[in-house]
Amino acid sequence: QVQLVESGGGLVQPGGSLRLSCAASGSISSTNTMNWYRQAPGSSRELVATITSGGSTDYGDSVKGRFTISRDDAKNTVYLQMNSLKPEDTAVYYCKMRLRTYLPGRWDDYWGQGTQVTVSS
Repeated sequence: QVQLVESGGGLVQPGGSLRLSCAASGSISSTNTMNWYRQAPGSSRELVATITSGGSTDYGDSVKGRFTISRDDAKNTVYLQMNSLKPEDTAVYYCKMRLRTYLPGRWDDYWGQGTQVTVSS
């Protein structure tokens, strides 16, 4: 059984910063691409950032230059550093990881439970 646990969300003023973490645990043999998504009320889920197993990154246009995704494979953890936050960044943030387990030994996508980020004065 694989579990992804997110942390680091909260309330922050416009212009502030937050750092989200997502740690995977369980019978994991390998990791691949990791992503952060977000979903605001009444909106569809939006891809925010991607990091490949090789460390290549990509960002949604709305967060480029403000957010940074990183990973620590020794800890099976992905991070999202969010700077210069705006009210429109308010959403529930979800991590997703492509992982291979020892049994049954296949690749699958796993999601975190979500963490609320609210940007407001």
